Amino acid sequence: MTVDDRADTADTIEGAKAPHSQTLSRGIRVLEVLAEAAGPLTIAELAAALDVHRSIVYRLLRTLEDHGLVGRTASGSIELGARLAALARSVSRDLQSAALPELTAVANDLGMTAFVGILDHGEVVTLVSVEPRHAHATVAQRPGTRHALAVGAPGIAIQTLLTREQRRRPLAAESRLDLDDDRITEAHERGFAVSRDEVIPGMASVAVPLAVPGQPLAALAVVYIGVQARLDDIGARLARAARGIRAELS
Repeated sequence: MTVDDRADTADTIEGAKAPHSQTLSRGIRVLEVLAEAAGPLTIAELAAALDVHRSIVYRLLRTLEDHGLVGRTASGSIELGARLAALARSVSRDLQSAALPELTAVANDLGMTAFVGILDHGEVVTLVSVEPRHAHATVAQRPGTRHALAVGAPGIAIQTLLTREQRRRPLAAESRLDLDDDRITEAHERGFAVSRDEVIPGMASVAVPLAVPGQPLAALAVVYIGVQARLDDIGARLARAARGIRAELS
């Protein structure tokens, strides 16, 4: 029996004291680290990120490879597998389908990367994104990218859909929101939220709230290199797209 197996057995026996599977948690963490990385990672880099021995990473990767969740490059580095794309398409499938045409139109009209971010355990997670067809410089916003709800235009926009008590309550064990009532009030009054240099240095974002019955709370947003832009025009265009998405799902 391996160390991980013993840990999982202890989890089962002790129940209330240790209800989580350490092995499963580590496997999920491998996927999160790969998703957040700029490119494929070596075994050593993964081991360092997880703070575990390489032998543990090897065992985790064998299982993840068997399920097509990770793969290897020609040099032997590890990257996310194609199977994840199929799984991701099933997440809020209706919202993705309804949002894609609107995102495409917004991206091409404004020349900015457009995306939908959803609320997930106190964080904003990119569900689907579209880059403009013709642009000299664009910002990649990969699905699965996440950041704290307390920062960034999408996070502020989503917070306008929550009561103050919901914003105050910790939405994840490791994430307690920093209330910024003035900023949320401003977003309410303007109909959109703005941010600059909050999530990614040098980047700006504009977002509107997107609430659809039966779907997770979300925001429709654009991200762009921090140049001068007509915020009211961007906000109005996003609001029109949000209405289109809600109409499609109603």
